[in-house]
Amino acid sequence: MAKEPARVLVTGAAGQIGYALVPMIARGIMLGLDQPVILHMLDIPPAAEALNGVKMELIDAAFPLLKGIVATTDPVEACSGVNIAVMVGGFPRKEGMERKDVMSKNVSIYKSQASALEQHAAPNCKVLVVANPANTNALILKEFAPSIPEKNITCLTRLDHNRALGQISERLQVPVSDVKNVIIWGNHSSSQYPDVYHASVVTGAGEKAVRQLVADDAWLDGEFITTVQQRGAAIIKARKLSSALSAASSACDHIRDWVLGTPKGTWVSMGVYSDGSYDVPPGIIYSYPVTCENGSWSIVQGLPINEFSRKKLDATANELVEEKALAYSCLI
Repeated sequence: MAKEPARVLVTGAAGQIGYALVPMIARGIMLGLDQPVILHMLDIPPAAEALNGVKMELIDAAFPLLKGIVATTDPVEACSGVNIAVMVGGFPRKEGMERKDVMSKNVSIYKSQASALEQHAAPNCKVLVVANPANTNALILKEFAPSIPEKNITCLTRLDHNRALGQISERLQVPVSDVKNVIIWGNHSSSQYPDVYHASVVTGAGEKAVRQLVADDAWLDGEFITTVQQRGAAIIKARKLSSALSAASSACDHIRDWVLGTPKGTWVSMGVYSDGSYDVPPGIIYSYPVTCENGSWSIVQGLPINEFSRKKLDATANELVEEKALAYSCLI
Protein backbone atom coordinates (compact mmCIF):
# COMPACT_ATOMS: atom_id res chain seq x y z
CA MET A 1 0.00 0.00 0.00
CA ALA A 2 1.30 3.45 -0.94
CA LYS A 3 1.75 5.78 2.02
CA GLU A 4 -0.46 8.80 2.56
CA PRO A 5 1.38 12.01 1.62
CA ALA A 6 2.96 13.92 4.51
CA ARG A 7 2.33 17.67 4.51
CA VAL A 8 5.59 19.55 5.10
CA LEU A 9 5.62 23.30 5.72
CA VAL A 10 8.67 25.43 4.91
CA THR A 11 8.44 29.07 5.97
CA GLY A 12 10.70 31.61 4.27
CA ALA A 13 10.55 29.23 1.31
CA ALA A 14 11.63 31.81 -1.31
CA GLY A 15 14.82 32.56 0.63
CA GLN A 16 18.21 30.94 0.20
CA ILE A 17 17.77 28.09 2.69
CA GLY A 18 14.20 27.46 1.54
CA TYR A 19 15.33 27.28 -2.09
CA ALA A 20 17.97 24.68 -1.17
CA LEU A 21 15.62 22.77 1.15
CA VAL A 22 12.42 22.26 -0.86
CA PRO A 23 14.00 20.10 -3.60
CA MET A 24 15.65 17.93 -0.93
CA ILE A 25 12.24 17.35 0.68
CA ALA A 26 10.61 16.70 -2.70
CA ARG A 27 13.33 14.18 -3.56
CA GLY A 28 12.75 12.14 -0.37
CA ILE A 29 15.94 13.10 1.47
CA MET A 30 14.01 14.24 4.56
CA LEU A 31 11.35 11.55 4.99
CA GLY A 32 12.55 8.65 2.87
CA LEU A 33 12.27 7.50 -0.73
CA ASP A 34 8.91 5.80 -0.12
CA GLN A 35 7.16 8.80 1.51
CA PRO A 36 5.08 11.04 -0.78
CA VAL A 37 4.92 14.70 0.28
CA ILE A 38 2.76 17.76 -0.22
CA LEU A 39 4.88 20.89 0.17
CA HIS A 40 3.43 23.93 1.90
CA MET A 41 5.56 27.01 1.22
CA LEU A 42 5.05 30.28 3.08
CA ASP A 43 6.74 33.64 2.60
CA ILE A 44 6.00 37.32 3.14
CA PRO A 45 3.97 39.29 0.54
CA PRO A 46 7.02 41.09 -0.96
CA ALA A 47 8.45 37.64 -1.81
CA ALA A 48 5.23 36.32 -3.40
CA GLU A 49 6.54 36.52 -6.98
CA ALA A 50 9.81 34.77 -6.07
CA LEU A 51 7.81 32.11 -4.19
CA ASN A 52 5.75 31.47 -7.30
CA GLY A 53 9.02 31.06 -9.21
CA VAL A 54 10.10 28.36 -6.74
CA LYS A 55 6.75 26.63 -7.24
CA MET A 56 7.26 26.74 -11.03
CA GLU A 57 10.69 25.12 -10.64
CA LEU A 58 9.31 22.38 -8.40
CA ILE A 59 6.71 21.59 -11.06
CA ASP A 60 9.40 21.63 -13.76
CA ALA A 61 11.61 19.22 -11.78
CA ALA A 62 8.85 16.57 -11.94
CA PHE A 63 9.66 14.99 -8.57
CA PRO A 64 7.80 11.64 -8.38
CA LEU A 65 7.22 11.92 -4.61
CA LEU A 66 5.79 15.46 -4.77
CA LYS A 67 2.01 15.10 -4.73
CA GLY A 68 1.04 18.74 -4.34
CA ILE A 69 2.29 22.27 -3.69
CA VAL A 70 0.75 25.05 -1.61
CA ALA A 71 2.58 28.35 -2.18
CA THR A 72 1.08 31.19 -0.18
CA THR A 73 1.62 34.35 1.87
CA ASP A 74 -1.28 33.40 4.20
CA PRO A 75 -0.08 31.67 7.42
CA VAL A 76 -3.46 29.97 7.95
CA GLU A 77 -3.44 28.38 4.49
CA ALA A 78 0.24 27.46 4.90
CA CYS A 79 -0.24 25.77 8.29
CA SER A 80 -3.47 23.89 7.51
CA GLY A 81 -3.06 20.18 8.11
CA VAL A 82 0.75 20.15 8.17
CA ASN A 83 2.51 17.19 9.81
CA ILE A 84 5.98 18.76 9.85
CA ALA A 85 6.85 22.46 10.02
CA VAL A 86 10.34 23.73 9.20
CA MET A 87 10.49 27.34 10.34
CA VAL A 88 13.17 28.96 8.18
CA GLY A 89 11.62 32.43 7.97
CA GLY A 90 12.79 35.04 10.44
CA PHE A 91 14.11 38.57 10.66
CA PRO A 92 17.90 38.66 10.21
CA ARG A 93 20.08 40.98 12.23
CA LYS A 94 21.18 43.93 10.12
CA GLU A 95 24.12 46.22 10.58
CA GLY A 96 23.63 48.68 13.42
CA MET A 97 20.68 46.77 14.94
CA GLU A 98 20.58 46.05 18.65
CA ARG A 99 19.88 42.47 19.81
CA LYS A 100 16.61 43.62 21.33
CA ASP A 101 15.43 45.03 17.98
CA VAL A 102 16.06 41.71 16.24
CA MET A 103 14.51 39.77 19.12
CA SER A 104 11.42 41.99 19.10
CA LYS A 105 10.83 41.41 15.37
CA ASN A 106 11.33 37.65 15.68
CA VAL A 107 9.10 37.43 18.75
CA SER A 108 6.22 38.97 16.78
CA ILE A 109 6.85 36.66 13.76
CA TYR A 110 6.99 33.51 15.91
CA LYS A 111 4.03 34.55 18.02
CA SER A 112 1.79 34.85 14.93
CA GLN A 113 3.11 31.70 13.25
CA ALA A 114 2.69 29.76 16.50
CA SER A 115 -0.97 30.79 16.60
CA ALA A 116 -1.51 29.58 13.02
CA LEU A 117 0.15 26.22 13.79
CA GLU A 118 -1.76 25.93 17.06
CA GLN A 119 -5.11 26.31 15.31
CA HIS A 120 -4.53 24.67 11.93
CA ALA A 121 -1.67 22.11 11.95
CA ALA A 122 -2.33 18.38 12.09
CA PRO A 123 -2.39 16.76 15.54
CA ASN A 124 1.12 15.75 16.66
CA CYS A 125 2.78 18.15 14.18
CA LYS A 126 6.58 18.18 14.57
CA VAL A 127 8.23 21.62 14.47
CA LEU A 128 11.85 22.47 13.67
CA VAL A 129 12.97 26.09 14.08
CA VAL A 130 15.91 27.10 11.89
CA ALA A 131 15.72 30.91 11.93
CA ASN A 132 18.00 32.65 14.44
CA PRO A 133 17.96 33.09 17.35
CA ALA A 134 16.77 29.51 16.83
CA ASN A 135 16.61 28.32 20.46
CA THR A 136 14.67 31.35 21.65
CA ASN A 137 12.42 31.52 18.58
CA ALA A 138 11.48 27.89 19.34
CA LEU A 139 10.74 28.82 22.96
CA ILE A 140 8.44 31.67 21.86
CA LEU A 141 6.68 29.32 19.46
CA LYS A 142 6.18 26.84 22.29
CA GLU A 143 4.64 29.56 24.51
CA PHE A 144 2.07 30.53 21.87
CA ALA A 145 1.23 27.03 20.64
CA PRO A 146 0.35 25.40 23.98
CA SER A 147 -1.54 22.47 22.43
CA ILE A 148 1.57 21.33 20.50
CA PRO A 149 3.44 19.01 22.91
CA GLU A 150 6.73 20.52 24.11
CA LYS A 151 8.49 17.38 22.85
CA ASN A 152 7.34 18.33 19.34
CA ILE A 153 9.10 21.71 19.25
CA THR A 154 12.83 21.65 18.49
CA CYS A 155 15.52 23.87 17.05
CA LEU A 156 18.36 23.16 14.64
CA THR A 157 21.78 22.46 16.10
CA ARG A 158 22.36 19.56 13.70
CA LEU A 159 24.21 21.99 11.42
CA ASP A 160 26.75 22.59 14.21
CA HIS A 161 26.83 18.84 14.93
CA ASN A 162 27.57 18.10 11.27
CA ARG A 163 30.23 20.83 11.20
CA ALA A 164 31.93 19.17 14.18
CA LEU A 165 31.83 15.77 12.44
CA GLY A 166 33.30 17.40 9.34
CA GLN A 167 36.19 19.00 11.23
CA ILE A 168 37.16 15.69 12.88
CA SER A 169 36.85 13.87 9.55
CA GLU A 170 39.14 16.42 7.88
CA ARG A 171 41.67 16.34 10.72
CA LEU A 172 41.93 12.54 10.79
CA GLN A 173 41.46 12.05 7.04
CA VAL A 174 38.69 9.49 7.60
CA PRO A 175 35.21 9.30 6.01
CA VAL A 176 32.77 11.52 7.90
CA SER A 177 30.41 8.54 8.15
CA ASP A 178 32.98 6.83 10.40
CA VAL A 179 32.88 9.64 13.01
CA LYS A 180 30.07 9.53 15.58
CA ASN A 181 28.74 10.88 18.84
CA VAL A 182 30.05 14.41 18.88
CA ILE A 183 27.77 16.67 20.94
CA ILE A 184 26.66 20.26 20.55
CA TRP A 185 25.60 21.61 23.93
CA GLY A 186 23.53 24.75 24.37
CA ASN A 187 22.75 27.63 22.08
CA HIS A 188 22.98 27.80 18.29
CA SER A 189 25.30 30.78 18.68
CA SER A 190 29.00 31.34 19.21
CA SER A 191 28.58 30.25 22.86
CA GLN A 192 27.70 26.66 21.84
CA TYR A 193 30.02 23.92 23.06
CA PRO A 194 31.15 21.31 20.50
CA ASP A 195 32.19 18.38 22.72
CA VAL A 196 34.23 15.38 21.52
CA TYR A 197 34.95 13.81 24.91
CA HIS A 198 32.48 11.00 24.10
CA ALA A 199 33.02 10.86 20.31
CA SER A 200 34.54 7.92 18.48
CA VAL A 201 35.73 6.81 15.05
CA VAL A 202 35.02 3.46 13.46
CA THR A 203 38.38 1.97 12.41
CA GLY A 204 39.52 -1.40 11.08
CA ALA A 205 40.52 -2.27 14.64
CA GLY A 206 37.13 -1.29 16.13
CA GLU A 207 35.89 1.99 17.57
CA LYS A 208 38.56 4.36 18.86
CA ALA A 209 38.08 7.57 20.88
CA VAL A 210 38.45 10.78 18.89
CA ARG A 211 40.75 12.23 21.56
CA GLN A 212 43.03 9.22 21.36
CA LEU A 213 43.25 9.39 17.55
CA VAL A 214 43.67 13.17 17.29
CA ALA A 215 46.21 13.13 20.17
CA ASP A 216 46.18 16.93 20.40
CA ASP A 217 44.09 18.23 23.33
CA ALA A 218 45.22 21.80 22.69
CA TRP A 219 43.64 21.69 19.22
CA LEU A 220 40.48 19.90 20.40
CA ASP A 221 39.97 22.32 23.32
CA GLY A 222 40.88 25.41 21.29
CA GLU A 223 40.91 25.78 17.52
CA PHE A 224 38.43 22.94 16.91
CA ILE A 225 35.82 24.55 19.19
CA THR A 226 36.23 28.06 17.78
CA THR A 227 36.19 26.75 14.16
CA VAL A 228 32.81 25.07 14.74
CA GLN A 229 31.46 28.08 16.68
CA GLN A 230 32.53 30.55 13.98
CA ARG A 231 31.91 28.41 10.90
CA GLY A 232 28.80 30.33 9.84
CA ALA A 233 30.70 33.63 9.88
CA ALA A 234 33.58 32.06 7.94
CA ILE A 235 31.16 30.90 5.22
CA ILE A 236 29.59 34.36 4.98
CA LYS A 237 33.08 35.81 4.56
CA ALA A 238 33.89 33.31 1.81
CA ARG A 239 30.55 33.25 -0.06
CA LYS A 240 29.32 36.75 0.82
CA LEU A 241 26.12 34.82 1.61
CA SER A 242 25.08 32.67 4.55
CA SER A 243 25.31 28.87 4.65
CA ALA A 244 22.17 27.73 2.86
CA LEU A 245 23.11 24.34 1.39
CA SER A 246 24.50 22.91 4.66
CA ALA A 247 21.63 24.38 6.71
CA ALA A 248 19.06 22.77 4.39
CA SER A 249 20.87 19.43 4.42
CA SER A 250 21.14 19.38 8.23
CA ALA A 251 17.43 20.29 8.57
CA CYS A 252 16.70 17.15 6.52
CA ASP A 253 19.04 15.13 8.76
CA HIS A 254 17.32 16.46 11.91
CA ILE A 255 13.79 15.58 10.76
CA ARG A 256 14.80 12.25 9.16
CA ASP A 257 16.44 11.00 12.36
CA TRP A 258 13.57 12.31 14.49
CA VAL A 259 10.91 10.58 12.36
CA LEU A 260 12.77 7.44 11.25
CA GLY A 261 15.12 6.97 14.25
CA THR A 262 18.84 7.18 14.95
CA PRO A 263 21.10 4.19 14.29
CA LYS A 264 21.70 2.01 17.36
CA GLY A 265 24.63 3.26 19.42
CA THR A 266 24.60 6.69 17.77
CA TRP A 267 23.28 9.99 19.05
CA VAL A 268 22.72 13.35 17.39
CA SER A 269 22.37 16.92 18.67
CA MET A 270 18.96 18.62 18.84
CA GLY A 271 17.79 21.79 20.53
CA VAL A 272 15.00 20.55 22.83
CA TYR A 273 13.03 21.76 25.84
CA SER A 274 15.25 21.33 28.88
CA ASP A 275 13.95 19.14 31.69
CA GLY A 276 16.95 19.98 33.90
CA SER A 277 19.17 17.15 32.59
CA TYR A 278 22.91 17.75 33.14
CA ASP A 279 22.02 20.57 35.58
CA VAL A 280 20.87 22.80 32.73
CA PRO A 281 18.10 25.20 33.85
CA PRO A 282 14.69 23.82 32.86
CA GLY A 283 12.42 25.96 30.70
CA ILE A 284 14.88 26.87 27.95
CA ILE A 285 15.46 25.23 24.56
CA TYR A 286 18.95 23.74 24.87
CA SER A 287 20.97 21.48 22.58
CA TYR A 288 21.56 18.02 24.02
CA PRO A 289 22.73 14.66 22.71
CA VAL A 290 19.60 12.67 21.85
CA THR A 291 18.57 9.34 20.42
CA CYS A 292 15.34 8.98 18.44
CA GLU A 293 12.95 6.04 18.17
CA ASN A 294 9.33 5.74 17.00
CA GLY A 295 9.12 9.45 16.20
CA SER A 296 10.26 10.54 19.65
CA TRP A 297 13.59 11.84 21.01
CA SER A 298 15.22 11.08 24.37
CA ILE A 299 18.15 12.89 25.97
CA VAL A 300 21.20 10.63 26.37
CA GLN A 301 21.70 10.36 30.14
CA GLY A 302 24.64 9.59 32.39
CA LEU A 303 27.55 10.96 30.37
CA PRO A 304 30.39 12.10 32.66
CA ILE A 305 31.00 15.86 32.42
CA ASN A 306 34.45 17.09 33.41
CA GLU A 307 35.26 20.54 34.78
CA PHE A 308 36.26 21.96 31.36
CA SER A 309 32.94 20.85 29.86
CA ARG A 310 30.92 21.97 32.88
CA LYS A 311 32.03 25.57 32.47
CA LYS A 312 31.15 25.49 28.77
CA LEU A 313 27.70 23.97 29.43
CA ASP A 314 26.97 26.61 32.06
CA ALA A 315 28.18 29.54 29.93
CA THR A 316 25.92 28.70 26.99
CA ALA A 317 22.98 28.00 29.37
CA ASN A 318 23.47 31.44 30.96
CA GLU A 319 23.32 33.06 27.52
CA LEU A 320 20.04 31.26 26.81
CA VAL A 321 18.55 32.36 30.14
CA GLU A 322 19.46 35.97 29.22
CA GLU A 323 17.98 35.56 25.72
CA LYS A 324 14.78 34.20 27.22
CA ALA A 325 14.50 37.24 29.51
CA LEU A 326 15.13 39.57 26.56
CA ALA A 327 12.50 37.79 24.44
CA TYR A 328 9.91 37.91 27.24
CA SER A 329 10.59 41.64 27.74
CA CYS A 330 9.57 42.09 24.08
CA LEU A 331 6.19 40.49 24.83
CA ILE A 332 5.17 43.16 27.30
